[in-house]
Order: sequence, then C-alpha cells, then structure tokens
Amino acid sequence: MSGIDEDINAIGQYDAIRPGTLAIDRATGADEIRRLAASPEFVVNSVAAVTETGSLVLASGSGSQLPANAGGAAHAVWIVGAQKVVPDLSTALRRIEEHALPLENARAQAVYGMPSAVNRLLILNAEPRPGRGTVLLLREAIGY
Repeated sequence: MSGIDEDINAIGQYDAIRPGTLAIDRATGADEIRRLAASPEFVVNSVAAVTETGSLVLASGSGSQLPANAGGAAHAVWIVGAQKVVPDLSTALRRIEEHALPLENARAQAVYGMPSAVNRLLILNAEPRPGRGTVLLLREAIGY
C-alpha cells in the first residue's frame, strides 16, 4: 500500500471500504463486495483525462470502481493532475490508449502478473446532483 492508502485504509480514522472488501472471500462474497464498492458515502478517485469543456473520462479493466463514480456514491472527489487536461473527448480517448494504458499495463503486470485493459469507459459530462462532485485539479503532474 502507498502512504495515502495506508492513511485512509489502515489507521482506522475512516470507515474505508477497501480493507473490508479485501477480507471477503472472492469466490463466496463477490456480490457483497460489489454492493459495498458500488454505493459508498464517499468515493475518492482520479480520472484518465479531463477535457477543456469539463468532461471527466475514467477507464477501467474490471469496471468495479465505475458505479460509485457514476452516481452510486453520495459524494465524489476526483483528484486530477494538470497533465491530464486535454482539448476534447477524442484526445482523451487517445491519451488513455497511448499513454495511460501502457503505464497501467506495466503496473498490473508487476503487481498482479496479468495485463490491464480498457474494458469499460465512463464519461461524466455533468453532475445532475448539485454539490455531489468536486474536482481538485492539481498544477503538478500526478498519476498517469
């Protein structure tokens, strides 16, 4: 776990979902894991790209994090490095395929011993519930 993961998941200050889902048997508790991950009170995530018009683009191999980001979580916070800002949706999709996927693929190979893939995409164009979503656009490059 990285330092931030340790802060959120391990110190007990927050009611983090990840430690609980990791403790559940994948074969017998898959539905419980899915329900927990789909509708938390808060989701903190990043995006693969954000367009100059404000669309957020998330890419996923499994899709497990997408329901919470799409609206399942009561509150969403997206932390985005400035390097992820692109002019339009076509550039966002190209950024995912040509930049983010190769880096995530290398990480997945090292950590899980299997490749990554862009199997699911989520494009958020607007937030219908005022106050639900917050985008923190950092001037520095973080993530990929």
